[in-house]
Amino acid sequence: MSEKLAELSRIHRRLRDCRRCPAMCDRAVHGPALDTEIMILGQAPGVHEGARGRPFAHTAGKTLFKWLKEATGNDEEDVRELIYFSAVARCFPGKAKSGSGDRVPSRAEIENCRPHWLGEVAALRPKLILAVGKLAIAECFRAAGITEPATLDAAVGSAFELEIAGVKTRVIPLPHPSGVSRWPQTEPGKTLLHQALRRIGREFRTH
Repeated sequence: MSEKLAELSRIHRRLRDCRRCPAMCDRAVHGPALDTEIMILGQAPGVHEGARGRPFAHTAGKTLFKWLKEATGNDEEDVRELIYFSAVARCFPGKAKSGSGDRVPSRAEIENCRPHWLGEVAALRPKLILAVGKLAIAECFRAAGITEPATLDAAVGSAFELEIAGVKTRVIPLPHPSGVSRWPQTEPGKTLLHQALRRIGREFRTH
């Protein structure tokens, strides 16, 4: 096993042992350790991901993999072998009090989990990070010490050269694929999403 894969496996063990966030539900979710140049940073697993122990394993995942097939031509299982899956928070936060969607992780929970995903960036040294959703986009910019774009309109469709955990990487933001969000289905979101997917397709052809 390479040192890169060994370090990712060590991070996974720390994730499984972590109990720092008492309000979180279920166990930490992560994909397999992969030696790849491409990484996805999501927000947090949902209830189905926690039960199945697999990132993006339910409805939002179906939408995300549909987008990535449009971008790259690869089906879900091929994408899972080509991209390393990470997230801002690794355990299911529970449902939102409003009853619509999942609870957004608290600032303390985000801070507690940041060393895990930053460790993954440091180990993997990805040349491309796909930041999925407002929280993941904001955390990439925060980790780089740069103010994030103010809106999805200002972020999606563009690519940003950032330095995260000492690694120079390109970040391509995507909206969250949750059915709760209507942004990707209305303008300018629809056009900006397809612009982002075209960028991702070009990146895949070079990695």
